[in-house]
Amino acid sequence: MRALDTHLYLKEAHMAIATASPTRERTGVVTFKGNPLTLIGPEVKVGQKAPDFQVLAQDLSPVTLASSRGTTRLVSVVPSLDTPVCDAQTRRFNQEAAKLPNVAILTISADLPFAQKRWCGAAGIDKVQVLSDHKDASFATAYGVLIKELRLLSRSIFVIDSSDTVRYVEYVPEVTSHPNYDAALQAARQAAK
Repeated sequence: MRALDTHLYLKEAHMAIATASPTRERTGVVTFKGNPLTLIGPEVKVGQKAPDFQVLAQDLSPVTLASSRGTTRLVSVVPSLDTPVCDAQTRRFNQEAAKLPNVAILTISADLPFAQKRWCGAAGIDKVQVLSDHKDASFATAYGVLIKELRLLSRSIFVIDSSDTVRYVEYVPEVTSHPNYDAALQAARQAAK
């Protein structure tokens, strides 16, 4: 992608965030290295219908909740693939993907799609769909994971069944900590039955 195209893409993304309608802010939910952060968006709870969203694939094509309708989804949310915990989290779910028939694993971050593509190629990520929420923060604001102070996504896990019902939620309290992999994987197995 040419530099001018990248500049226009970034300008569009920032304008979309700036003009978005105000949403609910939540405090006391997560910290970063012990410092409290503000999350933008509602708390998603088990049993509710999964909110819709639109993120971008690495080729800039749109991906929505409906794109994977009819299958169980494990959504792994990370702040940035270029950090050790996010790297480990994405690699772990990539390894587990083969053991989870009928489960689509989506990793969503605010990294640019181009950076995600580069990282996935270098890391050999081929079983997890890595998606960017950089442009509109659509997923982040719908699922209450947009960190106001950093404009990154807060580490979290969501399991959504084939009828779009939320079956598992984990907002990791300390952004630099790992999620509960075993609980998330178990919830995905149960939802896929």
